[in-house]
Amino acid sequence: HQLSMSTGLDYEVGSLDCTDSLCLKYKKRAGTQWYYHNAPYTLLSKVIENATGMDYNDYTAEKLATTGMKGRWIQSDSSNLFWSTARDAARFGLLMMNEGRWDKTSILKDSDYFGDMIEPSQSINKSYGYLWWLNGKESILYPGFTNSVPTSLAPSAPEDLYAAMGKNGQFIDVVPSDDLVVIRMGEAPDNSLVPIVFHDEMWKKINAIRKK
Repeated sequence: HQLSMSTGLDYEVGSLDCTDSLCLKYKKRAGTQWYYHNAPYTLLSKVIENATGMDYNDYTAEKLATTGMKGRWIQSDSSNLFWSTARDAARFGLLMMNEGRWDKTSILKDSDYFGDMIEPSQSINKSYGYLWWLNGKESILYPGFTNSVPTSLAPSAPEDLYAAMGKNGQFIDVVPSDDLVVIRMGEAPDNSLVPIVFHDEMWKKINAIRKK
């Protein structure tokens, strides 16, 4: 449920980034509510540390070492953010494009999990997998809203696109049908939780280039 934003935690709190126990209040049974809530995602780092017995940064570096990808998780207020370069983000996108394999090395060995990750993780928001946004679905539940809208994540993008959409509009877009990875880094385009409208506008610009 932490991976799929369906914990059922109360979202009417002072900050959706707050991981203090006072901010984590029960609202609905897990799996019956979808809401874009950063705190449960941030707490996944503790789940991984408890399961592996390793520091989160050490574990990440060890698993991604084969790809040459560099970066570091850095605490920013209550959020845990991964800082890296556009080239490193592209390496991660290529790792996803190749279904968890880098050259001949299988980094993500659980193929069933990989498939589940980029498919709807629950029935409430069909445009969301396990921390990945999914294009080409018949409806989407936008961050900050409680009702779905009959449209896709990015109508201007290929239907099989799936996207990691990070803080301030940092995007890793993967399009298997085009063998394409698109990276966007820069300043926040607006004050939304996830700049989905900006993301679609970006794809309108990309399409203008692709059609030439």
